[in-house]
Amino acid sequence: MKQLQLLMGMPITVEIVDPNVTEDAIENVFAYFSHVDDTFSTYKEHSEISKINRGELCEEEYSDDMKTILALSEQTKQETQGYFDIQHNGIADPSGIVKGWAILKAAQMLQEAGWSNFYIDAGGDIQVSGTKGGNPWRIGIRNPFNRRENVKVLTITDKGIATSGTAIRGQHIYDPHRPHTPLVFSASSFFTILAAPLNHIPCAYLLGCKFVTRIYLCSANQHRINIYYCTHPCAYHRSHSISK
Repeated sequence: MKQLQLLMGMPITVEIVDPNVTEDAIENVFAYFSHVDDTFSTYKEHSEISKINRGELCEEEYSDDMKTILALSEQTKQETQGYFDIQHNGIADPSGIVKGWAILKAAQMLQEAGWSNFYIDAGGDIQVSGTKGGNPWRIGIRNPFNRRENVKVLTITDKGIATSGTAIRGQHIYDPHRPHTPLVFSASSFFTILAAPLNHIPCAYLLGCKFVTRIYLCSANQHRINIYYCTHPCAYHRSHSISK
């Protein structure tokens, strides 16, 4: 069973291929993503993060999820020597870390409910579990210079994959150490990170090729990761598998 909904400002797809799957199993996942959006969206006036940014809540009033994300954000800031920072122009925006965290939590929900073979895709960040039809899940990496072409098809199970690039969202990555200096990316460059599980793929940390290895090594713990990147129509690369 497969469903798609627009939540958190992006398309979210949930597919469960176990026998006897019910619509309630998928709806519970979408309800969870809706809760995450209501908590962390900086675009919603009454979200918890918006209230925090307006100074309407003290730390004692933060939800457990908010405390978790803020602690994780600070930990990641330290691990990346400040290259990941949710504070920008005086506003806290944890969206760069919330999406991967929420996908991982949704996957854990499905596993705890007894489902073993599923796929969750939230805006291009994906967590898969088990297999589909007895075979690993097949995930295509789309060519940002030719959206009708896949430059790579990955066959994976029990792993996460995330892509950050400029083909869809345009220029949206900045260097917090030099916030007023624009980073120069090809109009359609991308980086795709493969790891297990998804919370070890902080895709929003990407600041350019020279930072990739160092930043992802800081965040990979003991999990091995692969990096695929494309910065030119004729320049598609894969890194060596790396681990911390």
